[in-house]
Amino acid sequence: MPRMLDVSDDVRAEIGDEEADRLLAGENAPGSYDCTSCRTPGDSEQERTSTVLFIGDETAVLAFAHATCLPSQVVQVTEEQLQGAVRSINPEGVPAQAVPEQAVLGVTSGLILISGELHPALVVEPTGPIVRPGSTDIGDDFLPLLIEQGFMPVTELSSVPPVLHGWSVLLAMGQLHAVLQPGTGGGSPVAWWQAHQALQVAESWRAAANKHQQVLLFAAPVGSIGRQPREDLLRDALDKAAANGKLVAAAMPLAGT
Repeated sequence: MPRMLDVSDDVRAEIGDEEADRLLAGENAPGSYDCTSCRTPGDSEQERTSTVLFIGDETAVLAFAHATCLPSQVVQVTEEQLQGAVRSINPEGVPAQAVPEQAVLGVTSGLILISGELHPALVVEPTGPIVRPGSTDIGDDFLPLLIEQGFMPVTELSSVPPVLHGWSVLLAMGQLHAVLQPGTGGGSPVAWWQAHQALQVAESWRAAANKHQQVLLFAAPVGSIGRQPREDLLRDALDKAAANGKLVAAAMPLAGT
């Protein structure tokens, strides 16, 4: 049965027409997989699935993602990040499913009710543990690193977090493009997170952002929030993460419209 796979022109150019056609015919593609972005199960027979090709210096690894998480694309990574990343290899020796060791920031938008008012929010959760640059620890330093940047620990969602000066959320033409942080030495802002392709946000979210002229950003370690299909479930997951001491937050000015 043909899989619901998306193979971009860039990926096709790298793997060749023959391999791309075999994937689209379902010969080499797994039915079920773990999304390389959000790490939750996917099924290429039931939902649109993106092929994501990670290319190192000497190795190329083909991975799969929900089309709603990532578009089909080629991602350049270091050879180190690919080593040990292959989770399963098919009999022909073509890596069938893998995850690079470098974590990716997953971003979800939603409206959060605080003190009787709806606020536009972004929820950030990495796909893996975040360690300090140069560290050999196996732990997760995501929240401590953010707290050092000025994010505040949240134990309950009862009030709007303080504004984090120098940071902003870039919205253009109704689409989310990036979260910007201050540049080094007082230089121009740089992207802390940038969408592979601009993310469409709901009209209600955009209206709330324009009303408040700021966006609330919540961040939690990998495994704390997960993919939540509805805003009430997202709120429940945030409340639970906050109660467990696994949530930080900040308010950021809106850049753009």
